[in-house]
Amino acid sequence: MLEGKRVLLGVTGGIAAYKAVEIASRLRKLGAEVNVVMTASATEFVTPLTFRSISSRPVYTEMFEEPKVWDVEHISLAKWADVALVAPATANIMAKMAIGLADDFLSTVLLAVTSPVFIAPAMNHAMYHHPATQKNRAILEQRGVRFIGPATGYQACGTEGDGRMSEPEEIVRELEAYFRSKEIMKGQKVLVTAGGTRELLDPVRYIGNFSSGKMGYAIAQAFEEAGADVTLISASTAQVEPANVKLIRVQSALEMYEQVLALYEEQDIVVKAAAVADYRPADFKEQKIKKKGENLVIELVPNPDILAALGERKKHQFLVGFAAETQDVVANALEKLRRKNADMLVVNDVTKPGAGFGSDTNIVSFLFQDGRRIDYPLMSKTEVARELVREIAAIRQGTGIKE
Repeated sequence: MLEGKRVLLGVTGGIAAYKAVEIASRLRKLGAEVNVVMTASATEFVTPLTFRSISSRPVYTEMFEEPKVWDVEHISLAKWADVALVAPATANIMAKMAIGLADDFLSTVLLAVTSPVFIAPAMNHAMYHHPATQKNRAILEQRGVRFIGPATGYQACGTEGDGRMSEPEEIVRELEAYFRSKEIMKGQKVLVTAGGTRELLDPVRYIGNFSSGKMGYAIAQAFEEAGADVTLISASTAQVEPANVKLIRVQSALEMYEQVLALYEEQDIVVKAAAVADYRPADFKEQKIKKKGENLVIELVPNPDILAALGERKKHQFLVGFAAETQDVVANALEKLRRKNADMLVVNDVTKPGAGFGSDTNIVSFLFQDGRRIDYPLMSKTEVARELVREIAAIRQGTGIKE
């Protein structure tokens, strides 16, 4: 799976830097092209000459050294990479990546990389579990950065615990799994909805909900990572547009309904992750409603049920719905699954800590028409999205792929 793949290997200053030599060697033996970027601290543990001998390429260490070719090197390297791997990744580089600090060659390259990024942490057990490091990890995971490890065992400082870098064989195996996963949705057309719709009362007010759009955007990105042709129909959200995804912005439930139905026929998979308003005002006021010091009665009328409409029209499509519940969670979700004629439903209890609107994490269950149910623990929304993609791929292709 690594033949011809271009791997940007970032090496930071920890004793595990010597293991990065084996990573580079394994990648080269499997046919990958490797460019190595070292921090100044990393060169105190392993010389650039070692990596230059293994990779058969120049090793990058300084931001302002004479360029190997006439180019803006940190940008050209970022564009060159099919994937970036930081191994070992110290607490320092994780902190830089989390806040977007670019004060040396490696951190600057990583800020410009648009391809997937993998991190193999390597640090003392206490440093890894420090709240700052754990927060930085959570931030990076929410952005889609993939973590490999850390492993548990004896550390160079003489302590035992998790924090040591995963073994080179495991790290390379994770990269192989990633490139293999790029094929599982190849050729599939996927439509994802995300965000919370807004139903206008007047030019300055609307009825809405607390949806952040994070889950839907993570799903769109996960399908893109798996090789699918993805269209994202997004209602209100502050999320950054996913890379290589066609984005259509809407505001109201009616706008989303029209866009989804217009594209439905050509889709292979549809994931309805948006929080769509059930009702809208019967009458939109052209001018701002003035406060008069008395009760205000607003008549609401039902919005079309997008998931039900898709279920009625379903032919070859695999249809996935979402259910945010507060009571009788599974019972309500199963009833919705059958009533809407969906193939799969993702349900969460939004009253649980870590599973509510706006959170970077979620606690979900996957429910299926055949009665199966898969419960997941607290996970980042990015991890949930990748699990969803793998499960759908396994069902549709019969591959049983569960990376």
